[in-house]
Amino acid sequence: MISSAQMRAARALLGIDQRTLAGLAGVSLPTIQRMEASHGTVRGVVGTLMKVIDGLEAAGIELIGNDQPSQGKGRGVRLKEPPAA
Repeated sequence: MISSAQMRAARALLGIDQRTLAGLAGVSLPTIQRMEASHGTVRGVVGTLMKVIDGLEAAGIELIGNDQPSQGKGRGVRLKEPPAA
C-alpha cells in the first residue's frame, strides 16, 4: 500500500512537515508519527491509510508501487532495487 519511506519522501518533495500532512489527510499528528516510525509497509486501519494516500495525491504526489510504471509527468525520484549482498 504505502511504506514509511514513501511517506517521508512524499513530505520532503512537498516541503511539508508531519503536522501539515496530518491536516491534509484529516488524521491526527500522532497517527502520522506512528506511521512514519514503522518499518516497511505501513500497517493500520485501511480507512486511515486511504486518507493519507488521498491527501498526498491531492497535494500532487504520485505513489509508485514495486514494478509499477509511473503514470505521471514531470520529475520524480524512485528507489532502485538494492544490490545483491
